[in-house]
Amino acid sequence: MDELDILKKDWKNKDHSFNQITEKEIYGMLHKRSSSIVKWILIISICEFLILRILDISSFFDKSSVKMMEKNHLYNFSLFLTIFNLIVFSGFIIYFYKNFKQISTTSSVKKLMSDILKTRKIVKYYIWYNLILVSITTFFVLNSFFKYNNEINELYEKFPSVFIISSIVIIAFIVFVFWAIYKLLYGILLRRLFNNYQELKKLEI
Repeated sequence: MDELDILKKDWKNKDHSFNQITEKEIYGMLHKRSSSIVKWILIISICEFLILRILDISSFFDKSSVKMMEKNHLYNFSLFLTIFNLIVFSGFIIYFYKNFKQISTTSSVKKLMSDILKTRKIVKYYIWYNLILVSITTFFVLNSFFKYNNEINELYEKFPSVFIISSIVIIAFIVFVFWAIYKLLYGILLRRLFNNYQELKKLEI
């Protein structure tokens, strides 16, 4: 049983005069816990941003990678996607940071509840953006590979349905893997954040 659970138990056992003090203490614990959760969301997103964007940018300095992109006519697509992702992910991180600052400084139950809902919403948008990005990127890579690889292109023209089904399976598998990773990274934090919201809702009532 953590500190918040102990406070809640005492709150139920004490008289009404003590309830007013305990409400503030419970709010303080929920406030602190919510701030910590959003901080971890920010930290994880920054780490993810640095690792993936460094890998993206470094590929343009690797001759073999550049050669492979050019061979499969993916260089311009990869360059555009890298720049676009730098902008979009920077926006998400800035938003996460602003949410963290807002939650850290908020002073009312209602405002904290609103900030929690906004944070959960933007994290879900962030996850969906990543899943859509992965599916689109995989589609373009497979399409280029089938189209510009002579040996595979010949097989593709003979058995197009096999390649289409294989592409769908590959894309679905990769999206599932990324979904599972994000579910592990952000799912637990979002559930804890929602639990905090439910506890704050009780205080509002």
